Amino acid sequence: MKRVGFLMKIKPEVMEEYTHHHANVWPEMLDALRKHGWRNYSIFAKDDGTLFGYVEVDDTLDKALEGMAGEEVNDRWQEFMAPYFEIPEGARPDQMMIELTQVFYTD
Repeated sequence: MKRVGFLMKIKPEVMEEYTHHHANVWPEMLDALRKHGWRNYSIFAKDDGTLFGYVEVDDTLDKALEGMAGEEVNDRWQEFMAPYFEIPEGARPDQMMIELTQVFYTD
């Protein structure tokens, strides 16, 4: 199991809508995440639109993302969520995760 922290950026003016959608994630999307080993997945937000994500995966974030890339529901979710993010035209939010290096851990 690997603990992963990552950063992303949404448009600050859509924070309320973004939060609403994440309070109502599609059940089939949650099933796909579980299927590909995404555990203890959390997203935290700053008022400026900066997002910090935390997830525990079986191997690496790249492998967890590869698994999700094969899920049709993930394609629909990424397309649905893309307008909320500060990303290049045509990019998918899950391609824009900036993985952070763990420098400290205590249990």
